[in-house]
Amino acid sequence: MVQGGAEYRADTERGGSLLEGAAGIDPGKGMIMKVAIAKEGNDVSEHFGHCSEYAVFTIENGKISSSNILQSPGHEPGRLPVFLSEHEITHVLAGGMGPKAVELFCANNIEVFLGISGAIDTVIRDFLSGKIIPGQSSCTHGPDHECMH
Repeated sequence: MVQGGAEYRADTERGGSLLEGAAGIDPGKGMIMKVAIAKEGNDVSEHFGHCSEYAVFTIENGKISSSNILQSPGHEPGRLPVFLSEHEITHVLAGGMGPKAVELFCANNIEVFLGISGAIDTVIRDFLSGKIIPGQSSCTHGPDHECMH
């Protein structure tokens, strides 16, 4: 399932309860999630398939139980959804991704959040607290471009 809505920036000030349209993550007791965030330095990468690594967070009982860096196998159409599924990833957060890649992630039971930007540490905290408001993919190629990132 693709989460869509207003653009999200991790460094935007917000107060109060969850905003309407927010992802509303409810990690629940006993539920384990593995979240992969496409990274560029310490920030979320604009282009999912072009980043060289992913920050991976294991979430247990609503808290981060571990984190590590997973090296990308490279940009090869159709490979990343299978690769991340093999690493038991349940959620992917990125700035942008093409529609075919989104379909492939969904086919591998990985939930996709697009339009995400900002510092990874802030983004994962906001994801856990349900403050993520995903937006449109930052992929802005022309209509004839078949985007696979």
